[in-house]
Amino acid sequence: MRTPWADGPEYVTQCPIKPGATYTYRFTIENQEGTLWWHAHSRWLRATVYGALIIFPKSGSSYPFPKPNVEAPIILGEWWDRNIVDVMRQAIFTGAAPNVSDAYTINGQPGDLYRCSSKDTMKISVKSGDRVLLRVINAALNQQLFFSVANHKLTIVEADASYLKPFTSRVIMVGPGQTTNVLLTADQPPARYYMAARAYATAQNAPFDNTTTTAILEYQNSRSGSSSSPVLPQLPAFNDTATVTAFTSQMRSIASNAKVPTKIDENLFFTVGLGFVNCAPGPRCQGPNNTRFAASMNNVSFVLPRRTSLLQAAYQNIPGVFTTDFPPVPPVKFDYTGNVSRALWQPRFGTKLYKLKFGSNVQIVLQDTAIFSTEDHPIHLHGYHFFVVGQGFGNFNPQTDTAKFNLVDPPVRNTIDVPVGGWAVIRFVADNPAICNTCTCKEECQIMLEEKEEQSLRCHLTMSPK
Repeated sequence: MRTPWADGPEYVTQCPIKPGATYTYRFTIENQEGTLWWHAHSRWLRATVYGALIIFPKSGSSYPFPKPNVEAPIILGEWWDRNIVDVMRQAIFTGAAPNVSDAYTINGQPGDLYRCSSKDTMKISVKSGDRVLLRVINAALNQQLFFSVANHKLTIVEADASYLKPFTSRVIMVGPGQTTNVLLTADQPPARYYMAARAYATAQNAPFDNTTTTAILEYQNSRSGSSSSPVLPQLPAFNDTATVTAFTSQMRSIASNAKVPTKIDENLFFTVGLGFVNCAPGPRCQGPNNTRFAASMNNVSFVLPRRTSLLQAAYQNIPGVFTTDFPPVPPVKFDYTGNVSRALWQPRFGTKLYKLKFGSNVQIVLQDTAIFSTEDHPIHLHGYHFFVVGQGFGNFNPQTDTAKFNLVDPPVRNTIDVPVGGWAVIRFVADNPAICNTCTCKEECQIMLEEKEEQSLRCHLTMSPK
């Protein structure tokens, strides 16, 4: 709260830190507890520059679940056998999708299933009977990931630094930017068991990294020097949306978290997806059917400023940096998840913001579209936690779907995975003045029409003090 210049991507809240320079972020932790993370927010540097940020209970307080004997961060990542900036620049130049990663990682290590990698596989040592808290963070650049521990049942107790009513599952799905805390009990025969993660991928005919990363849960009283391979968990198929839905639908906040806004002042509807920009065939026009990819919300593909940040322009009244005419609803209504007219495939470009009044109660419907392909979209709102009051498939219907909202104990998150071919509805109070933004956590959508015009799947929100 009240540090708006420090939370957000480059040229939104501040200009990026120059090479060799330093920046100190001072902030107060208020009403937050659990697992978050920090990362670079300049171009694709987030692929390697990240780590866990863990907020423990205050002295004299305790977890709302049995205290664990062992705690460990499990940071899931993606790794390219190339300079990550070169991967990004190639996609920017060609207008095509970026090359997929070569490996996934757990705490920086790919694991035993990749060649020349098993020497440094990450291990967690436990004793029989231990209660283990795994703080799972998806720091992958582009990919939603399934995660499981062989032969062990997981009890989900927290997501995005917000406690949940505990429920059990054999597998969890974590979208880019999301965190999920799980408890497990070391109650299996002493041995070695794989923790494993692999892709949940929903875009049709889109390439993805189909490898599996592993770490090892190792019982201390297992046979010393055992040469037997660890047990590998059975992970869902890469497109198993039913398992994802069954998992996310069980998330409920504990009672003390639920103060859901019921009177809505701002009712916004944002379509989310990838479109196409027509271009002359050639090396810079290598998207589908001689086009360039362009991500958009409400048919606006966002262009980041280059000479100053949005927040600085707002505070100092610098003209010509942005406009405040971002559409609150789609300019044209259409069958969002059906067959989309070609006339709607190409977005407009602009640095458009939408203003909110301080203290207003905001509802945003996030609607997937099928222009390129229906796909689940991880969406993060900087500077906020929000209530996820509803999710579903198909086109959102306010007449029928609103009645199904959970206004009693919805999960509180800072990143939501909009279902493939579906929608999610979030609510929050606009009480943290800044230039904040809703953005996709899939950096693959950061694609440029020209080399110096970055477009990302973002709609920036700005709040005035009155």
